[in-house]
Amino acid sequence: MVTANDYYKSRFGGKVYRISLNGGMSCPNRDGTLDTRGCIFCSKGGSGDFASSATLSISEQLADAKARICAKLPKEKGGFAGYLAYFQAFTNTYAPISYLERIYCEALSDPEVVGLSIATRPDCLSSECIALLEKLKQQKPIYIELGLQTIHEESARFIRRGYPLATYDDAVARLQAAGIPVITHVILGLPKETHEDMLATVSHVVKANVHGIKLQLLHILKDTDLADYYATADTSEFACMTLDSYLAVLTRILPLIPEDTVIYRLTGDGPKRTLLAPLWSGDKKIVLNTIRQHLERSFPCNPKC
Repeated sequence: MVTANDYYKSRFGGKVYRISLNGGMSCPNRDGTLDTRGCIFCSKGGSGDFASSATLSISEQLADAKARICAKLPKEKGGFAGYLAYFQAFTNTYAPISYLERIYCEALSDPEVVGLSIATRPDCLSSECIALLEKLKQQKPIYIELGLQTIHEESARFIRRGYPLATYDDAVARLQAAGIPVITHVILGLPKETHEDMLATVSHVVKANVHGIKLQLLHILKDTDLADYYATADTSEFACMTLDSYLAVLTRILPLIPEDTVIYRLTGDGPKRTLLAPLWSGDKKIVLNTIRQHLERSFPCNPKC
């Protein structure tokens, strides 16, 4: 199993810290192009709850985050390689090409930034946008993170994803043709999805030979439409995954992922101030230690688990 830390140390020669940025963009699921409500699980911050304020410039956001990181984790500890600028909030290719080039170049110009990771939707990747990314990757590595979440159309309609699976497949193929690594986000625990459904989604993702995958436990956050659904749904229709259930599905998923595919996330944690459920996920340190211990027992021959 290749973790993000493993990959970063191999690729950049040391520890890399991700800095979440807010490029001040919206989303076609929010501005009325497709919908005005956003995806059902999405917070007011557009899944960028840990990003800085969009009122700050990209350079200011980077400086602010670096100061906070340095205060907690001295750069010298473990060998420091640099920062990855992560455009996280909302849809980060959903803007005019001139604006995208400006903010991407502003991030890339920071000498401590080793590359960009850009979270976006598969239906927001025009040929002009991919051409820009292909040009910029000559400076430093560029990664695109696509929010697929599920391959199942019923689930996709429920979460209001707003595009068919074929759109994701096409975006992956076009990005790979341009030499841009793809990291796919998958949500585990969507209402009515079985473990077999989740395994099918992961199998589809890895068959395309993507660079990396993020496995995200479904969180219920305050002030989302999913929170309203959770409050009224019968437990026979929707119950959050328990830790035991999550461990069980991870044990079945991980053997499906090729050894050279980077696993960027095994769970995920929502902001404690807005987390409604599952509450066990709120203690990140305990959850990650429990997952690590479980995987060590389940895969004793793999020292990296």
